[in-house]
Amino acid sequence: MKKLFSLMLTAFVIGNVSAQAVTKLNGAGASFPYAIYSKWFSEYSKENKDVRINYQPIGSGGGIRQLIKQTVDFGASDAPMKSKDMKKAAWPVMHVPTVLGAVALAYNQPGVDANLKLDGEVLSNIFLGKITKWNDTAIAKLNPSMKLPAKDILIVRRADGSGTTKVFSEYLSAASAEWKNKVGIGKSLRWPTGIGAKGNDGVTAIIKQTEGAIGYIDLAHAVKNKLSTVALKNKSGEFVAPTVESISKSAAYFKTSGTDFTASLIDQPGKGVYPVSAFTYILLPVYKKNQKLSEIHKFINWALTDGQKMAADLFYAPLPDSLRKNILKEISKL
Repeated sequence: MKKLFSLMLTAFVIGNVSAQAVTKLNGAGASFPYAIYSKWFSEYSKENKDVRINYQPIGSGGGIRQLIKQTVDFGASDAPMKSKDMKKAAWPVMHVPTVLGAVALAYNQPGVDANLKLDGEVLSNIFLGKITKWNDTAIAKLNPSMKLPAKDILIVRRADGSGTTKVFSEYLSAASAEWKNKVGIGKSLRWPTGIGAKGNDGVTAIIKQTEGAIGYIDLAHAVKNKLSTVALKNKSGEFVAPTVESISKSAAYFKTSGTDFTASLIDQPGKGVYPVSAFTYILLPVYKKNQKLSEIHKFINWALTDGQKMAADLFYAPLPDSLRKNILKEISKL
């Protein structure tokens, strides 16, 4: 009996020690990279059984707010933090690019083939509510061989603060002076038309369920849900669909300086470039290193090495090698 009790006590103590040894990291933010982040967190925990990472895809705006409130260990955003938000944080915040992604224009209109061709001006007029029919002459002019139905267009956009919205609105502002003056750029906008949904999941669900719908989502959501996507006109005059290859080409001329790894990839020059590509960032707090921060650093190192190999299968593009090496170098100094 004593021997049994001793064994039970030993097992209890070992179990307690094991439980206490697990480091739990909490993050929140962008839904744009959720497919790759979910994969990363799962695979990383298999290799590092003493670390558990919980991530909530609440949108870039929510991730920034939670980071400022110090309710998470790291944030995530597709849009760099504004200077006013950086000042609110208790410590400096380093923006760490993790992968590149595409903001895809997904649509659900039977009879309209995949890779419908649009340019920035026509797209901005659709989202301004000036073009309301699928067979509008402006759309038909770009797609002369396509039979377009006389059906209403339903705009679907984000209702929450979103880095995806910021990236998309930056593209529309570059393409249209009217959009820039009337609506502008931001994570949250005063939309002139359309219905809102929360997260990339929410926008995707409405597009998938509603004939006539068009909206902006990350490429991974579009492919996973078998939605048709728009081929957008780029700076070289080509109509380019969002693919891993066309996203990668958007970063061909990217240069880094010091520890600032933020940059816009909107409408970059070059053949085969998809014009609405973007980095997505982990928002890394920079303060005196403790166990949790050390574990976040270890995870980022893994994500920027082994993790990059998983990006293409999930329809993201890995970072350019020179950028990846510069980031690792700077993080090693923290």
